[in-house]
Parts: sequence; structure tokens; C-alpha cells
Amino acid sequence: MADVLIVVDCQYDFIDGSLACENAENAVNNIIEYINNNNLKVYYSADGHKITHHSFTANNHGGTWPVHCVAGTHGAEIHKDFYNKILNPENRPDEHKNIYFKACEDEIDEYSAFNAKNYNNKILHEEIDAERDNVIICGIASEFCVRESVLAFFNNNFKVKLLENALAWVNHDGHVKNLSDLKAQGIEII
Repeated sequence: MADVLIVVDCQYDFIDGSLACENAENAVNNIIEYINNNNLKVYYSADGHKITHHSFTANNHGGTWPVHCVAGTHGAEIHKDFYNKILNPENRPDEHKNIYFKACEDEIDEYSAFNAKNYNNKILHEEIDAERDNVIICGIASEFCVRESVLAFFNNNFKVKLLENALAWVNHDGHVKNLSDLKAQGIEII
């Protein structure tokens, strides 16, 4: 049995950019510490929006969010500390190996990392063995992409845990409600 860690959307726009979340820097530091102190296989998800994505309020499609995580911009980059402070090179982000992109199509809102794809068109959930692997999820933002990722894996019969001290959130009350709701559904909070 192996432990798999999915690091959800630790991109600059969610840390100090257009959609900066509370506790983001702490979450990044705690994730890196967890990776360095445990034997894990690590995957990263990342929003890979085009500037024309329909979820952006600027695009007059009734979007919800400010422009964020547009592919090729600084805001879409995964925090540099994941590249610099993770001891095992295998666990650092690598665009050709363990970074999986989501919400790349303009008309699709994709919060969950479940179906995210890497540059080799491999789908994240197909890289993980539901029978054998424990899936631990952390990252940004607790009430949105982290929640939807947890639920997608859980509802598809993966063994899922949520790493509580490695989360950032849009709204603290929403974060607390999310933790309570996921726990009530049977998801282990560690």
C-alpha cells in the first residue's frame, strides 16, 4: 500500500495574486514539510485557463471569478518553494511528469483534479490505484477545488484523507463548514 499526495492548485494567483487565499503561505510550507517527512508519491494539479475562460467576470459570460491562472503567466506557476525546498527531486513539480492541468477548455468549469491531464494526456485518477493507494489531498482552496477533488476521489471508491494543516481558503467560515461536511460524509481529516 502506498501513500499518494495530491497538491491542489498551489499557484501564485491563489497565494498572492488575483484570488489570494487566506493561509496560503502557511499551507505551502506545511505541504513541503509533509512531503519531506513522509514516503509519498506526489502529484500536483493546476488550473490551466485560457484568457477567454468563461468563468472570468471580465469575459461578460456571467463568470464568477477574476482572471486567474492563465497558462503561461506568473499567476499560473506553482509556488517556487516546491521546486527549491523539496528534498527528493522525484517529488518536485515536473510539467512532463507529475503536474496535471484542469479547466483548460473555455466552457468547462473544472474544480476537481480527478480528471486533470498532464502533458502526456495521462489522466490523474488513472495514475492512482484505488485498490492499493491511500490518497491524501491538500492545497488551495479548501471550499472549492480541494473539496471537489476530495469528493470526486471519495465517490469513485478511492481511500481519501484530507491534510488539514495544509489548506488555504477563500472564506474561513466556508472552510470550517467544508471540513465539517466532509467529515460527516466519512472522509478522514488528518
